Amino acid sequence: MSLEQQFTQELLEAIENDQLVLPTLPEVALQIQDAVNDPEVSANKLAEVIGQDAAMAASIIKVANSPLLRGRVVVDNLQLAITRLGITFVRNLALGLAMEQMFQATTDVVDRLLRKSWEHSVEVAAICQVLASRHPRLKVDQATLAGLTHQIGVLPILTLAEETPELLENEDVLEEIIEKLHPQIGTAILKSWDFSEELAIVPSAYLDFGRDSQDGPDYGDLVTVANLQSLIGTNHPLTQLDWSTIPAFEKLGISPDIEVTEMEDFKENLEEARQIFI
Repeated sequence: MSLEQQFTQELLEAIENDQLVLPTLPEVALQIQDAVNDPEVSANKLAEVIGQDAAMAASIIKVANSPLLRGRVVVDNLQLAITRLGITFVRNLALGLAMEQMFQATTDVVDRLLRKSWEHSVEVAAICQVLASRHPRLKVDQATLAGLTHQIGVLPILTLAEETPELLENEDVLEEIIEKLHPQIGTAILKSWDFSEELAIVPSAYLDFGRDSQDGPDYGDLVTVANLQSLIGTNHPLTQLDWSTIPAFEKLGISPDIEVTEMEDFKENLEEARQIFI
């Protein structure tokens, strides 16, 4: 049995036996969840919790003033930003902002792969955010969170890989393992974090190109399209697929022949969305 087969088998057995150690949310994200779960939480109280993380607070204010959501008055403090965006929106955005804290490693190879995954997730999230702003069925905050967490299953795979030095010597093999297993693990992680079903299924759904839910576009469809759009101009194998056969494009009302990131009215908002997480 090859190293790849052995590692894959051990991971699958751990998943099947519910023995895989799943990552937990960062402390600030847990505190925000606890605050939001209080039915009497106020914008002021939530601002106190989020205000402990200056970078997160600044990013939320930036979002409140972004072209997608900008009101008549410029928001210059966190409490006003929360009031404008709404508590649920801010909760989802804060969870997304906290994700980057989880993409840490102790070896150069794993650090490089984690950075690659995070940067890709940011790009997909930015595209999701702008696409969702144009679709009445989809919420911008959930769309952003779906994009940021669609590859969350990469984390435990790379954590285990750090304990297998021989595997780190062959990045191609490691990336094949990630490609095969991260969707299933990702959904397990999001369920363990009590994400809603519509978000928890995204890691498992976005690479299912024949998937066609009957009740309109969902966040799985959105991430499918955003992920493929993010790969345009690369030599990724998914760019060789016949995108016209993928139902997600039609459900979102997007032509598979159009590069949305190059549309003039899309580019400015996309850049604003990217900057939230950079």
